[in-house]
Amino acid sequence: MLASARFDLKIDAAEKELVSRAAALMGTTMASFVRMAAKEKAAALLEQESRITMTAHDFDAFTTAINGAFTTGFTPNPALASALLEAEQVKRV
Repeated sequence: MLASARFDLKIDAAEKELVSRAAALMGTTMASFVRMAAKEKAAALLEQESRITMTAHDFDAFTTAINGAFTTGFTPNPALASALLEAEQVKRV
């Protein structure tokens, strides 16, 4: 891997020992272990924050509001009409 940016991190001795032991268990360097752990945590957080979670009641209210916008003389174009039909087929849990 070619490094294109540098990131320095200061940790206390106990944290360094913890990371060192974990990296050894993984058979990798501390730098690789920290890089991998940081990437995994960042990806998980970004994935979590990119989702909208709502109750079934809230979802019904949302879709009613959205669908209502199309009943006041608006005709969706073919792509939107297709997307709406496809969305209706998705099983919600």
